[in-house]
Amino acid sequence: MPRPGLRSEPVAVVRPAGRSDAAAVHRLSVPFAREGALRYRPASRYARDAADFLVAETAHGDLAGCVALRARSDARGRAAAVLYNFCVAEGSQGRGIGSALLRAVLAEAAARGAARVFTATAGSGLLFLRHGFVVGGEEEAPPGWRSRLDPARGSRVLVCALT
Repeated sequence: MPRPGLRSEPVAVVRPAGRSDAAAVHRLSVPFAREGALRYRPASRYARDAADFLVAETAHGDLAGCVALRARSDARGRAAAVLYNFCVAEGSQGRGIGSALLRAVLAEAAARGAARVFTATAGSGLLFLRHGFVVGGEEEAPPGWRSRLDPARGSRVLVCALT
């Protein structure tokens, strides 16, 4: 939901990222990693994992945000996905870009057959909650992924049921 007083910035496209987007996604993500909101990843990792990412571009062609999705099995072996590295450029926050990315990544997860999408946040999680996520689900989250959560940052698990 856009913030009051901010003009909504149209997203020209939410599209799959390519390896050529890796440097821009890295630049977008670094400030969030510095703040502790994201796990730091080197630029080479973004290039390697480019197929996991969706990016949002403004009508002017600027990269405004990104989100990654990786298929996993939950603790019971059911098809699931993990949403990670979700960020929106500071100047684009509150303009509906995060919502556009979140809608697109949830549609992608459903298209891939995931029954649930898990994410973790050290923030409020309000955007996730507005899009159907609920707090909890640690015991159902993919086992390998759970061990990477950072309790020192106050990470919480959120889950969205797609089916």
